[in-house]
Amino acid sequence: MHYTKYGGGGVGAAGVASTLEVDAVIGADGANSRVAKAIGAGDYEYAIAFQERVKIPEEKMEYYKERAEMYVGADVSSDFYAWVFPKCDHVAVGTGTVIDKGDIKRFQAATRLRAGDKIEGGRILRVEAHPIPEHPRPRRVLDRVALVGDAAGYVTKCSGEGIYFAAKSGRMCAEAILEGSEAGSRMVDESDLRRYLNKFDKTYWPTYKVLDVLQKVFYRSNPAREAFVEMCADEYVQKMTFDSYLYKRVVPGSPLEDLKLAVKTIGSLIRANALRNYMDTNTLTAPTNLR
Repeated sequence: MHYTKYGGGGVGAAGVASTLEVDAVIGADGANSRVAKAIGAGDYEYAIAFQERVKIPEEKMEYYKERAEMYVGADVSSDFYAWVFPKCDHVAVGTGTVIDKGDIKRFQAATRLRAGDKIEGGRILRVEAHPIPEHPRPRRVLDRVALVGDAAGYVTKCSGEGIYFAAKSGRMCAEAILEGSEAGSRMVDESDLRRYLNKFDKTYWPTYKVLDVLQKVFYRSNPAREAFVEMCADEYVQKMTFDSYLYKRVVPGSPLEDLKLAVKTIGSLIRANALRNYMDTNTLTAPTNLR
């Protein structure tokens, strides 16, 4: 493996071309992975996530100690959701989009507006932006090179969850290498790394597929988003969502309850579409006053 080694020359010093012999290379270098580029892993559709870390007064921070907020609507994102997530001593306010990346700052302004006086007077500590993969790369293993985490494209649609799958794929890959090398007594090959790939896909493919369908159905228009919000008020949906999110897998439900939910969801979609004109003409446009 050829790489550039830095260090020892001070800030701005040139790197030194170096070579390292290894049994396998695991690309865990993020969404803009150079390892993925080196093996011709192919591109993927991606969302852009934009986030501001905001320091708000302590009395307002109390509100977020036991809650996080998620906003949906064409004002905050055309195909994703916006959020206010509590951190240690501040909140993260952000949004994301796949199809309207050029409008990300407008969506962010609308997100701040949705949060309203709950973050009013806050001070922006840091602004962050990052690509979020929308599906796994076409190629994730080649010879003795494997990709994991964001480098492989392991971020779920609908929720944008990626940290768990990054850690899990890294562990599965390491276990496959350990098993294939027979504790270091033989050289691993592509077939050993593909065991990790097959195990990961078999375990989590249903989760990715279900969340892909949910995003396509419920994030496509304001009426669909209203139906999504109404659906989330159902206790059965809350339980299934909690269990699935906890275990990161699609949890089997009750066939009868699933049928009831399907009927309710169809009713919500019909009702929300009937109110389409009202929703389209009632959009927040006022400014916010973060500094």
